[in-house]
Amino acid sequence: MAITAALVKELRDKTGAGMMDAKKALTENNGDMEAAIDWLRTKGLAKAAKKSGRTAAEGLVAVQVDGAKGVAVEVNSETDFVAKNAEFQDMVGKIASAALTADDVDALKAADVDGKKIEDMITDKIATIGENMSLRRMASLTGENVVSYVHNPAVAGMGKIGVLVAFNGGDDTFARQVAMHIAAINPASLGADDLDPAVVEREKQILTEQARESGKPEQVIEKMIEGRMKKFMSEVTLLGQQFALNPDLTVEAAAKEADVEITGFKRLEVGEGIEKVEEDFAAEVAKAAQG
Repeated sequence: MAITAALVKELRDKTGAGMMDAKKALTENNGDMEAAIDWLRTKGLAKAAKKSGRTAAEGLVAVQVDGAKGVAVEVNSETDFVAKNAEFQDMVGKIASAALTADDVDALKAADVDGKKIEDMITDKIATIGENMSLRRMASLTGENVVSYVHNPAVAGMGKIGVLVAFNGGDDTFARQVAMHIAAINPASLGADDLDPAVVEREKQILTEQARESGKPEQVIEKMIEGRMKKFMSEVTLLGQQFALNPDLTVEAAAKEADVEITGFKRLEVGEGIEKVEEDFAAEVAKAAQG
């Protein structure tokens, strides 16, 4: 029986096995899907399928910079314990290095590392380490200069929060201080022009309703809205925020003093936006006992 790409894909979807393992399983079993699944199970290569439904909200963010380009990737695991595993960390480092030549996360998953696609490498690690894992996000940044910062690194270049900062000028130290500020304060955008218009409009509507409840004249309300929107922009935009290392200055003012122009940033934090399922200890033990 001919082993088609569609057949290989079907087996991979059912078992979570790597592409080459799935193809070999089908070849060894003359295209018989059920026999191929059993073959993979006996080889311990179908373990990933049991893990795929579990929430992976821990893990690591890794950063790499090469000249004028920086990248950050988030690779998730189920537990922080695995994030401290040297084998997992080695894999994350390889993924981050490969990201320097990838256009987006889909291209990164298909990239070749040590003769294997990254998505297959992750699947193999799920089988050997025994937890669900995923390459969730990547971000890239280019500029005249780029620096990176990792907050509380687990090992060099990877931790829970990774930041990239692009800038013009020669002061790497100041740019890295800005990266530290971004890690701590988490601005929504570089400046007002970069802020999502939907976010601006929603905030304006809320502030307008609050101002109208004051019962003050319309011209006063307009000034109230204008002042409150200005305050909002100073709180959520990087350049408008008070600089964490010198609160007497905004980041923009501090940058001017340092003769640096901040042109962009990226910030990734492990587990952002993932809804974690809380389980009691007894439930976790029972789940582990079931495999």
